[in-house]
Amino acid sequence: MAEWSSTDGGVEDTELCAHFVSSLPVDGAAVSVFGGEVPETVVCATDGLAARLDELQFDLGEGPRWEAARTRLPVLEPRIREVAHPLWPVFYTALMDTAVEALYVFPLTLGALDVGIVELYSTTPGVLDRTDRAKALVLANETAWNLLDRLLRVQESAASGETTSASSASPLSRREIHQATGMVLVQMNVTPTDALLVLRAHAFSHGTTVRSIAGDVVARRLQFSPKND
Repeated sequence: MAEWSSTDGGVEDTELCAHFVSSLPVDGAAVSVFGGEVPETVVCATDGLAARLDELQFDLGEGPRWEAARTRLPVLEPRIREVAHPLWPVFYTALMDTAVEALYVFPLTLGALDVGIVELYSTTPGVLDRTDRAKALVLANETAWNLLDRLLRVQESAASGETTSASSASPLSRREIHQATGMVLVQMNVTPTDALLVLRAHAFSHGTTVRSIAGDVVARRLQFSPKND
């Protein structure tokens, strides 16, 4: 199984969380990654409380992070202490021992691919306004792309034979990959580099080859939605 390392990729782990705290009216953030062969891992946490909130939910198997992961939608709890939530009663009880007043959880997704979760907390109750929600979604999207690139680096390091296999692929297969890349960049309105990254990620998460995924795209058996969906 591939192991996540904080040295994978070009962005320090702390930066991934710090962007949320510096851009939004929140006091702390934690980012967790999961997908493919990489076990779920906390990539960063701005402080001990942010890390503890993630750990509590992971250990209990309940909480807004799980709902966000399941529904692939943000879970916004601006006054989380006021009423016990029926879906996470044990986590709610544990939350009473902390200073947390609000939780905002955003799934990190790219098309059909689940990359991870970002959890934000505030020690004062309050609703994220439309501008802040839009900022959070943009940051979540950027974080998902960053983590996806790093996940693939982890996978490539764990499977050193992949480069040899790719280099021995026939020219026809490579042409199909190029064609599929062009189709994905139109479907998702992204750069060619990101379109190829999406193909590689989809292959990675489904345990198949890029050539196989490219064939599905070219045959229109597989389509990708815009990156902001």
